[in-house]
Amino acid sequence: MLALINGNIMTMAGKVYKEGSIVVKGQKIAALSPYPSPPAGARVIDVTGKYVLPGFIDAHTHIGIYEEIYRIEGDDTNESSDPVTPHLRALDAINMEDLAFQDAIHGGVTTVMTGPGSANVIGGLSVVMKTHARTADEAVIKNPAGLKVALGENPKRVYGNRKKAPMTRMATAALMRETLVAAQNYATKIKKGKKDPDKQPDRDLKLEAMLPVISGEIPMLVHAHRVDDIITALRIADEFHLNVIIQHGTEAHKIPGELATRSVPAVVGPSLSSRAKVELKDRSFKTAGVLSQTGVQVAIMTDHPVVPIQYLPLLAALTVRDGMDEEEALKAITINPAEILGIADRVGSLEKGKDADIIVLSGHPFDWRTKVELVLINGKIVYENQA
Repeated sequence: MLALINGNIMTMAGKVYKEGSIVVKGQKIAALSPYPSPPAGARVIDVTGKYVLPGFIDAHTHIGIYEEIYRIEGDDTNESSDPVTPHLRALDAINMEDLAFQDAIHGGVTTVMTGPGSANVIGGLSVVMKTHARTADEAVIKNPAGLKVALGENPKRVYGNRKKAPMTRMATAALMRETLVAAQNYATKIKKGKKDPDKQPDRDLKLEAMLPVISGEIPMLVHAHRVDDIITALRIADEFHLNVIIQHGTEAHKIPGELATRSVPAVVGPSLSSRAKVELKDRSFKTAGVLSQTGVQVAIMTDHPVVPIQYLPLLAALTVRDGMDEEEALKAITINPAEILGIADRVGSLEKGKDADIIVLSGHPFDWRTKVELVLINGKIVYENQA
């Protein structure tokens, strides 16, 4: 048993304990108190003057799949041989030896969503995982967490250069619809096959991967920057009654009402990057704040390795500088991504019964001078800054 006492505990569940205590038993949070009251027999760590928060959550990365210091050896981000690959599974590509997992822990990031890139119209199945474990399988919180799809420049650039569909935004949307319809038909055949085994279709891994999407069990994770691409994503979601999460949403601040009225969340960023392509021309740190003020649930991402994962709290701080409410910005890297990704029963806030993923900071998380001093994942100390 472990007790952190005298800390400024920001639970992200509506309560702040100025000199409180948090008790960890096994892998879970056993108790929280506004008083420094450790139970008998507990190992006590005094964190007087420190900030205690739930581990940060990055809701869009390619960690473990796109390794920073390797080229072909460590890049498994895009299977750009086929524009429609829903059956690819991120879990099959994750290398826990990627140095970025150490960076994540040192930056207080304890949970991530990682998955395929955006070269394909339909890229494959993403996974939510902890940043510390022996194997990727042990790290998993939710698999699959969603199906990655992409609109805009990337698919048309990758395949258009080969004179292969999609060469236009129209073809990208058409391929997406075509696959969704095929999945619906496949689901119908499976249903008929349960009544009459002779009508059971042959197993199709591509269409099988689409079934939890069309049933609403998992969301489509839609890479979309420009307004027209975001609207196309919403149009297709309306047509097929899909759950969608907008990823990037670079121009989403221009149409916040379209997302708010549909209760579609947005994982925004990475805003700390160059305008590397046309659809990034209006990227701004104001986007997250505008969406939040309109009632859109927002998470902030690094898109690691586009922005190194340890700088997630810096990105949130910069949204505050450009108008986002400070509390909402903190939620955007803790409880909001947990709720958006469907894992808030385990992580995202400090509450009794949740996973003991806890970080101790030397100062406020948005102060550039702040250092991560202690990190617990599943109740185990995985990093302690001795400096």
